[in-house]
Amino acid sequence: MSLWKRISSHVDCEQRMAAYYEEKGLLELRLCLAPWIEDRIMSEQITPNTTDQLERVALKFNEDLQQKLLSTRTASDQALKFRVVELCALIQRISAIELYTHLRSGLQKELQLVTEKSVAATAGQSMPLNPYNMNNTPMATGYMDHSELLAVSNSCNPPLVQGIGPIHNVQNPGIASPALGMVTPKVELYEVQHQIMQALNDFGNCANALKLLVQNYGYMLNSTSSPNAEAAYRSLIDEKAAIVLTMRRSFMYYESLQEMAIHELKNWRHHQAQAGNGAPFNESSLDDIQRCFEMLETFIAHMLAAVKELIRVRLVNEESELTHLLEQVQNAQKNLVCSAFIVDKQPPQVMKTNTRFAASVRWLIGSQLGIHNNPPTVECIIMSEIQSQRFVTRNTQMDNSSLSGQSSGEIQNASSTMEYQQNNHVFSASFRNMQLKKIKRAEKKGTESVMDEKFALFFYTTTTVNDFQIRVWTLSLPVVVIVHGNQEPQSWATITWDNAFAEIVRDPFMITDRVTWAQLSVALNIKFGSCTGRSLTIDNLDFLYEKLQREERSEYITWNQFCKEPLPDRTFTFWEWFFAIMKLTKDHMLGMWKAGCIMGFINKAKAQDDLLRSVYGIGTFLLRFSDSELGGVTIAYVNESGTVIMLAPWTARDFQVLNLADRIRDLDVLCWLHPSDRNASPVKRDVAFGEFYSKRQDPVTGYVKSTLHVHVCSNGDNGSTRGTPHHAQESMQLGNGDFGMADFDTITNFENF
Repeated sequence: MSLWKRISSHVDCEQRMAAYYEEKGLLELRLCLAPWIEDRIMSEQITPNTTDQLERVALKFNEDLQQKLLSTRTASDQALKFRVVELCALIQRISAIELYTHLRSGLQKELQLVTEKSVAATAGQSMPLNPYNMNNTPMATGYMDHSELLAVSNSCNPPLVQGIGPIHNVQNPGIASPALGMVTPKVELYEVQHQIMQALNDFGNCANALKLLVQNYGYMLNSTSSPNAEAAYRSLIDEKAAIVLTMRRSFMYYESLQEMAIHELKNWRHHQAQAGNGAPFNESSLDDIQRCFEMLETFIAHMLAAVKELIRVRLVNEESELTHLLEQVQNAQKNLVCSAFIVDKQPPQVMKTNTRFAASVRWLIGSQLGIHNNPPTVECIIMSEIQSQRFVTRNTQMDNSSLSGQSSGEIQNASSTMEYQQNNHVFSASFRNMQLKKIKRAEKKGTESVMDEKFALFFYTTTTVNDFQIRVWTLSLPVVVIVHGNQEPQSWATITWDNAFAEIVRDPFMITDRVTWAQLSVALNIKFGSCTGRSLTIDNLDFLYEKLQREERSEYITWNQFCKEPLPDRTFTFWEWFFAIMKLTKDHMLGMWKAGCIMGFINKAKAQDDLLRSVYGIGTFLLRFSDSELGGVTIAYVNESGTVIMLAPWTARDFQVLNLADRIRDLDVLCWLHPSDRNASPVKRDVAFGEFYSKRQDPVTGYVKSTLHVHVCSNGDNGSTRGTPHHAQESMQLGNGDFGMADFDTITNFENF
């Protein structure tokens, strides 16, 4: 059954691919020559990786296609002849490269749809067709015929050439593919595992055929001449050709499965970065991804052994074809093994020098290659952004001694031996006591600061499998290195922006300098909600949007607006203001914020309007974050005159003396809390804040109890206030009466008092 018939067994798949081919007017050609196009492209001996190769392959394909169409014109069916004439004219109008690349990419899309929709299983026969059964054949012990492997775990995709590339990645729901401009469905990991297992089982169907081929080949070599020798020889050639074709189809199908598994790992790492901002993250899904990698390693190892077995059957001069297939299989295996080396526990992304931290790396191949029997040591250095870019984009090859000299700093305890856990098949190296002692910074340009500079921890190791050297490496998420706590807010701006808006695949550590408000609002909500335990409301987000946009109205928010340009009439940026509020809420108002007692992000005008509209009137109040002071919270309330009063803001320094709930309890002018939920009703002050009041402690025997109280200072102007609310004068309780505090400034003999 042709691949197209499998696609057409699902209406949605057929419609999707029909639309794809119709873009170039090639649907009729795809339908008319479906089996021929599949066999011709899937059996290509050379995968074009350069422009010259692509041009040669495309021209040869175009020539063969025209010959196939011309041979079809001899049919007696007049309608068919007419269609062939039209198709020949179409071929003349489209360039050979454009025609070939569109059809080849279409087949790759179809193969992926076969995997996603399990078309193969439902059609009665799954891809690949009749592959080799390695379960009944002795396995070859060799791993790769390469002197070394160099891992580029962040650059797994093969290069794109004139529109030809790997099968399109499977995205997460809601993540659009930039190349396609559309959202593609997510393939669940269990489906990928099922497809790999099914492919492995199907790969066993031609074991007997290969065994028979090898057996008959041996008979032919050892037998004397016979009348049927030529016929037997030609029969062996046909059998081997069929197996080679099956192997090519199997490998093409394997590539789609591997691409899916690698992309799922990239998605996992992308979610890991978003988790750095507080987004939900299912770390345990890495175990399922590892299972896919282990199964794929088994699959590709079986295929590698089968190709080597085919090479040993020398019938005609097809060594170059099989040698190329062998190279493709080896490269796929290298890509799989190298992509499986990742950072599973990230280091702190804002890293302070001389402060201990931890991280760990994991190799998702488990025990497949036997490396766990002689576990290697993983080393770690810190690289600047420029160094990381050079290493990744140029695929720099270095030995361990030269790598150690590339570090941009000095890290203590930067090596760890990998350990294998038999119970869960985890093969990892833990760095539990690392410490960055020194850092080398790049020269700054313009307004750049050390808080904008990104680094990354670079983990690498070398090991040997079957006398062949394997080198793998991986980069951590970007980190910002600081030396003082006052550098922390801006550093978190750099990291928050990067975690939220980095592409799944990128050069280190390229990031957009503007995003839509829809994107930024999600990031701010995740960040604030994870830090404080309660998400922002729509009204809160509307207020933040107004603050960022200022007088402008644009769909986009720039990096400069976010954390570089001061807010109007202020000396601080939006991020500094937002970060200070987040810290204040977490440190001093967490319970009250979670309970919905603090409205928070609302401007003065709206706060005043909401309070004046309240049905409870006098004594109604709300808490809002200050616009004018970093990390401040203020109270707006309706006084006895029906006027809204705004108290000067309190900050963390004030709450170190007396907490917010106790301050609210001291102010008798506050009666009803205006709800943060627009659909709720005001709540009595003591009901809303009662659980947060401090308990009054009984005086300790032999000591005089002192208390602090807050009151609003009036200047006689309708209850208006000036300055921050003051603490009432401390009072001491002595025996049965109250006495004023002693004025120590008037005491001349203090020691004898």
